[in-house]
Amino acid sequence: MEKQTIAIVGLGKMGSAFLAELLGQPNEAVEIVAVAEIADTAGLALAKSHGIENISIDQLIAMGEDLDILFDLTGDDQVRQELRDKLQATGNRHTIVAAENIARMVWALIASGAELPMARANAGY
Repeated sequence: MEKQTIAIVGLGKMGSAFLAELLGQPNEAVEIVAVAEIADTAGLALAKSHGIENISIDQLIAMGEDLDILFDLTGDDQVRQELRDKLQATGNRHTIVAAENIARMVWALIASGAELPMARANAGY
């Protein structure tokens, strides 16, 4: 199976829980290559403790096609649009911006009972 490289933007309640669940999975087909978080959150501390680098959105975009899925768990429409615009500006038609609803589907498949916390706002594409 081909390895999927992912990054998470936003490590608030939802992003932190999602990261923790992914890190607890024995799945070598998924690699969390980076996170982007501007606040000092529990999720950021968790990422750092696992050697996952906290980088800027511009640095994420610069990863190009080395990044398969970019989970935007900020709940902020402006961040989501910024991600889309910057990917488009670089001609990157490979990396997918996955919104909260996709994270919820992944969560439903891998989590054991607990609910994924809500993001601040919109969960749409």
